[in-house]
Amino acid sequence: MPKYIFITGGVVSALGKGIAAAAIGALLEAKGLSVIMQKLDPYINVDPGTLSPFEHGEVFVTDDGCETDLDLGHYERFTHARMSVFNNYTTGKIYNNVITKERRGDYLGDTVQVVPHITDEIKEAIKSADTGGYDIVIVEIGGTVGDIESLPFLEAIRQFRYHVGRENVLYAHLTLVPYIKTAGELKTKPTQHSVNELREIGIQPDILLCRTDRPLPPDMKKKIAIHCNLDIDAVIAAIDVETVYEVPLVFKSEGLDKLLEKKLSLNTVEPNLSIWADVVEKIKHPKFESNIAIVGKYVGLRDSYKSLEEALIHGGIANNARVNLHWVDAEDIEAKGADRFMSEADGILVPGGFGSRGIEGKIEAIRYAREKKIPYFGICLGMQCAVIEFSRNVCNLSANSTEFAPNVKAPVIYLMEKWYNHRTGRIEERSLDSQMGGTMRLGAYPCILKDGTHAFKAYGIKEISERHRHRYEFNNKYREILAAEGMVFSGVSPDGELVEIMELKGHPWFLGCQFHPEFKSRPIEPHPLFRAFIGASIKEKRELFQ
Repeated sequence: MPKYIFITGGVVSALGKGIAAAAIGALLEAKGLSVIMQKLDPYINVDPGTLSPFEHGEVFVTDDGCETDLDLGHYERFTHARMSVFNNYTTGKIYNNVITKERRGDYLGDTVQVVPHITDEIKEAIKSADTGGYDIVIVEIGGTVGDIESLPFLEAIRQFRYHVGRENVLYAHLTLVPYIKTAGELKTKPTQHSVNELREIGIQPDILLCRTDRPLPPDMKKKIAIHCNLDIDAVIAAIDVETVYEVPLVFKSEGLDKLLEKKLSLNTVEPNLSIWADVVEKIKHPKFESNIAIVGKYVGLRDSYKSLEEALIHGGIANNARVNLHWVDAEDIEAKGADRFMSEADGILVPGGFGSRGIEGKIEAIRYAREKKIPYFGICLGMQCAVIEFSRNVCNLSANSTEFAPNVKAPVIYLMEKWYNHRTGRIEERSLDSQMGGTMRLGAYPCILKDGTHAFKAYGIKEISERHRHRYEFNNKYREILAAEGMVFSGVSPDGELVEIMELKGHPWFLGCQFHPEFKSRPIEPHPLFRAFIGASIKEKRELFQ
């Protein structure tokens, strides 16, 4: 049976429970333990797939095609765990399961209630995370203690300790110790109130992770411990750091690894965090620097592109470079032109997205990258826009995507009526519906690379597998026309029907991919395409330095 760590948050949202949970996972892996992680979210949406990026940040996609909360991206970046449909449950998903069982007659006429039916369903969801005999299951509870939406999840984890044994469960609570500038001191009262709320629910935290912008003095830790009914060594300072990848090192310095070992009766080795120390060193003391312009339409909320931002940092780590991210609203380019925003860029990237807003600005940015020979990386929609730009300005076609212009003369990007699903081995139809506009290609699919291309040089292997989240595809009717003018289709599906990667001849580095490589990048294993893109963006600087 695995040991379970439940992580809750108090005082305010956005304290970083996801990072804390992921860092604990990294710390435990460094002690030789196998770890799996799970996020329980209190909102009523069945999954994050229908949520606006402005509302909830990016949608993270797993290999099995599950659309999940962005915190699962943190889990994969910090640990070797790979997420699936069993690693993210929402209130909507839990209630949907219970209602389905009730309609089917599974409850044999019982009155269906929050306790025990909803809480039992939550407990079953928690158990489902352990799909491979892991040593530790880390479960993050979304929201903040005191929110009405979180109560069923908190009741479920309170009960969980009685089902699996007290020695197999640990409760960690992330809270805030703010510094009040006018008073010139740290304040512990918010933490005390948060812990009191948790105890009223019936959960006594075993560990407190105190988010603070400065070290906690011993007398402050002692005060918190006394008022929260904890030993002083159970009060851990979660201090602000320059990079999130430093958090495992901070937790180690605070003695959290020893505390977890003692509380859960673990027999483990001293954690080896040298690989994380190396990552932090490269981030803090880089040899080179690269300025990357990211042209999108969700730039007002950085969490909309969280995995992308981190993958670019990973690309910098692989090249010993600091990556400076310059976020450019595509609509600003439409209004003011590309040169005003791109003139200092060492590389230009257009990420994925949906909808027509800002499309012409993205296309103009791509034209600028192509004509000025600036390294370009297009992801999903960024690849499709690159195809449209090339079709218009090089091939002289009246081109667009049918997503934006249903009656366009040259639909170089379109919604395929039928396609071969390599994951199921079946021919499938794109059935339109009023809510979503079509069935998406979700999850991991194989791709065959062409020798001698930038893609092949980056990966170093012939066949790859990458995660998708899109509806529209490249229209093969235009493949020969575009190829004749210099477009290279460097990655295709095994049957050759789906274009996965395109490049341009005569350009230093210009690549678009239909998938989302950012979902598989990790700081200790940077994704090959991000490594290559950042490498291309600093090539001249590297040559000058040498």
